Amino acid sequence: MTLLQGFAERPVAVYGCSPAASRGRLYDEPACPLRTLYQRDRDRIIHSSAFRRLTYKTQVFVYHEGDHYRTRLTHSLEVAQIARTVARAIWLDEDLAEAIALAHDLGHTPFGHAGEEALDAVLEGNGGFDHNAQSLRIVTRLESRYASFDGLNLAWETLEGLVKHNGPLLDEMGVPTPRYQAKGVPRAILNYNALHPLSLYTYASLEAQIAALADDIAYNNHDLDDGMRAGLVPLVKIREVPLVARYIAVVEGRHGALSDGSLIYEVNRRLISDMVQDLVRETSARLRSLQPQSPEDIRCAGFPVAAFSEGLTRELSELRAFLFEEFYLHPRIKEIMEGAQKIVRDLYGYFLSYPEKLPESWRKAAAEGEKERVIGDFVAGMTDRLALDTHRGLFDDTPRLR
Repeated sequence: MTLLQGFAERPVAVYGCSPAASRGRLYDEPACPLRTLYQRDRDRIIHSSAFRRLTYKTQVFVYHEGDHYRTRLTHSLEVAQIARTVARAIWLDEDLAEAIALAHDLGHTPFGHAGEEALDAVLEGNGGFDHNAQSLRIVTRLESRYASFDGLNLAWETLEGLVKHNGPLLDEMGVPTPRYQAKGVPRAILNYNALHPLSLYTYASLEAQIAALADDIAYNNHDLDDGMRAGLVPLVKIREVPLVARYIAVVEGRHGALSDGSLIYEVNRRLISDMVQDLVRETSARLRSLQPQSPEDIRCAGFPVAAFSEGLTRELSELRAFLFEEFYLHPRIKEIMEGAQKIVRDLYGYFLSYPEKLPESWRKAAAEGEKERVIGDFVAGMTDRLALDTHRGLFDDTPRLR
């Protein structure tokens, strides 16, 4: 008996990804006597510099706006918890689902999607910027700490989940799927795929699909909470959303009048619980219908096997439309994000003009490689705090972002 067997590795269903059947790592490494392949991946992600930087990266609110709002780090932890719960319920590999969930936002720029849009614009002539592709670059190249290889040398299934958690990128003829038809599949993904093929034309594992929907559950609920805490989404408006109104009625019927904060907390905890149960029920029903006998049957099903029910999918669409209109497009958020985009554009432009001002390791990389991409990597890796402080040191017109 090996040490790992002595620790009673939890079996997975035939359609789940077993570490013993993994396609392995790009660079062979000795097995760990205490942890499975996917447990090691999770641990490498948690100990990475990019993961630590998520502490000061925007989810919606910039880090200095308050201690109670979510950051990329707290969001990633919430997604991982939900993904692990669902994976356990349907006998998947919990560690793989957790690893993918923890890594899914590593490639985000400072200031969230606003920073991503700014970098995508300035890098338009050099392949643009995509946070999903950047996550792959981080775990396969930019995290440079090991003596034998660049990146974290994660398992094939973890990388596949990171790249394909939202579905295939290409069809079987190599044509980009609708998501990528306008700009094409990001160059970073295609370059890595040429070295280590990730089957871009299939769906990802069920663990990866679960991680993607856990992301939906987390951000829909915590954005509702954060928006109300910030006073941007009044409760009277929230009551107009059918899905949320139904839960408000349940909570008030049981507890009577509550403070706005307590009411939304009670609504959110029920919403999350019921969304998780709906995901388990619908995915289990699809599994019974498909009768997959291997993870490859999941990948080749031709449709996502993990899903919400039709009714909840419709209600979530209504909730997302509400959040988009009332929260993400709120004048205060828009003003802050416009300022954030200026900071990102200014920093990129400055270091493009003065690459000698980069830190030594980045300066060397810019001289030896594609300067624009290296500077994009440097700016993308900044936290909100570092981007603000750096801009203040270089410019006299740093936006306040409050």
